[in-house]
Amino acid sequence: MDEIRGVLEVVVPGPYATVQDLGRPGYAHLGVPRSGAADGPALRLANRLVGNPEGHAGIEFTFGGAVLRFSCGAWIAVTGAPCPVEVGDGGRWRPAGMYAPLWVPAGHHVRIGMPWRGLRTYLAVRGGIAVEPVLGSRASDSLSGLGPAPLAAGSVLPIGRDGPLGPIAVDQVPPRPVPAEPVLRVLPGPRDDWFAPDALAALCAGPYTVSPDSNRVGVRLRGAALRRARDGELPSEGMVGGAIQVPPDGLPIVFLADHPPTGGYPVIGVVASADLPAVAQLRPGDRVRFTLVR
Repeated sequence: MDEIRGVLEVVVPGPYATVQDLGRPGYAHLGVPRSGAADGPALRLANRLVGNPEGHAGIEFTFGGAVLRFSCGAWIAVTGAPCPVEVGDGGRWRPAGMYAPLWVPAGHHVRIGMPWRGLRTYLAVRGGIAVEPVLGSRASDSLSGLGPAPLAAGSVLPIGRDGPLGPIAVDQVPPRPVPAEPVLRVLPGPRDDWFAPDALAALCAGPYTVSPDSNRVGVRLRGAALRRARDGELPSEGMVGGAIQVPPDGLPIVFLADHPPTGGYPVIGVVASADLPAVAQLRPGDRVRFTLVR
């Protein structure tokens, strides 16, 4: 994507929108989070729908509410949390579908509404968002500040050249359901021995509610506090997405895409990687349950 063929302008960014690809793996030993799309499968699917490689950069909207203007005609696809999508010339709007390639004429706008379920919606454009990569990725990292800044009104994003890409081969795919109360599979450890013998059972006993203090770093949960068997703190250690860190108040935090190393608090278990997209779609007030797998 050394050349660009047009730009899209952010007219309204919504509550929080960022450029994301599949992140920058391989730098955890330097304290650099992987980052990338919180709901990776949704971004991959959006890219496939417009004929892009899965790792091209797109836009991650948190709770929708955005308007974009395209300087050139472009194929786009919208996936993730289901929401209204409209295309218009700034005056008249027509409804458009998600999970399908959608043509946007030059000078037209795309309006992303607020999702009626789930939290994060993804837009891919054929050719990809061609911002300058940092450490091999175009992802915006909310914790370290690497990558492009969160989108604001007036932000202008280059659209990559689509000449080398193959044809668009899919008309539409079924939407992936967003469960109302997901059950997340948890593998115990690596520090479950720092907790009371009944702590894992307590984690899996009842629902937890998502706190408004959640973000791309982690999903904070309210519910039964998990009791510790050992006091003190650990040296900070590297951790994977889905790790369930438990601070002194006993309330778990599930690490998401921009997570850091642990802050000295033990990790009682790790959410199965296949269930992380469901975590990324949790919104404040949603309920979630855990089930133990070994």
